[in-house]
Amino acid sequence: MRIFNKGDVVRHFKRETVDASSMTYLYEIVGVATHSETDEDMMVYRALYGAKKMYVRPLKMFLEEVDHEKYPSIKQKYRFEKDHM
Repeated sequence: MRIFNKGDVVRHFKRETVDASSMTYLYEIVGVATHSETDEDMMVYRALYGAKKMYVRPLKMFLEEVDHEKYPSIKQKYRFEKDHM
């Protein structure tokens, strides 16, 4: 399984569609939290662009592969991958 640590910078696959010199679609990992009602693991992450909002999404969804049928021009394999800034 792919591991992300607090402070890692990750890129969303849609980063391929924007100017690479911008910070758009780059995020910093805050950590994994547990949903208080469902006990589901959730990834907590903060945007490195705009208002720098904090987001949460199910860990399973965070780790899944890009739907290449829906996004055939995307080269990135996973929805989020570590960025090597």
